[in-house]
Amino acid sequence: MLDDVLRHIEQHERFVLTSHARPDGDAVGSALACCQVLRSMGKHADVVLHDGVPRIYRSLPFADQVLQADRVSGGYEAAIILECDSIHRTRLEGLEKHFLISIDHHVSGRPFAHVNWIDPHAVATAEMVFRLGREAGVKFSPEIATCLYTALMTDTGSFMFQGTNESTFALARELVLAGADAAHCARGIYFAHSQAKIRLLGEALRNLNVEGQIGYFWVTQKQMERVGAIEEDCEGLVNYVLSIGGVEVAAFFRELPDGRYRVSLRSKGKIDVAHVAETFGGGGHECASGCSLEGPLAETVRQVILQIKRGPSVQ
Repeated sequence: MLDDVLRHIEQHERFVLTSHARPDGDAVGSALACCQVLRSMGKHADVVLHDGVPRIYRSLPFADQVLQADRVSGGYEAAIILECDSIHRTRLEGLEKHFLISIDHHVSGRPFAHVNWIDPHAVATAEMVFRLGREAGVKFSPEIATCLYTALMTDTGSFMFQGTNESTFALARELVLAGADAAHCARGIYFAHSQAKIRLLGEALRNLNVEGQIGYFWVTQKQMERVGAIEEDCEGLVNYVLSIGGVEVAAFFRELPDGRYRVSLRSKGKIDVAHVAETFGGGGHECASGCSLEGPLAETVRQVILQIKRGPSVQ
């Protein structure tokens, strides 16, 4: 499928690149890097994200060039959609008018575009973008390498998630050799939290529950408002529960303004949380997934915990 992607890139000149709403490190880093790969190939390319770039990723090279919008406009011929299983995940209007290329590594990936390159064996979408650039003969600048390394680092849980292997570290080595500063990338992500995020963590920990190998906590909309937290301050909080000894699966329930609950799921490798998320219309990785439920909180927690207990182990 990589050959098909390259062939269609050659056939078009103007590209818009995007990823899912509430973008994570792999979404942002891969989109930024892929945009520069296309520009190196002589193409016109822009990155458009519905929610813009989260604060912790705004120091990445080219992040200040990302356009935040609800609709795609600008005379583009083709759209490259990274790590989404549908146009709907982007929350951008107008994409359906373009020739669509999907690049995704999730096990829950679905073919919805004109060209679909889905590789669940890739540890991150960043790996696929790296392969795309290498196959196109693009020289990886330190800036591109920094974007890809950050994407790789965050999507592997700092190289802790299931699926991390010698190929993952070989890719990390290639990116460091190309100029990515591994320590600088890590500091920018893990040592740059807002005060509101830490206060929100305190609120969540007051609601901590552990049932056997399952740990979970939640925050309400009132708690979010009390500490002045925003959506992106919730990212990564679930990992604090997963860090508890004896906990194999962690869940974080975040109340949304409309009363629904967004659920972040993490696993140390024994339980496939992608299967759990897919049960509720979500998806992701075996060790890192998410979904949304209508609520109320007690019923949402009950359904998710029950599904975790029923869920399959990772093979």
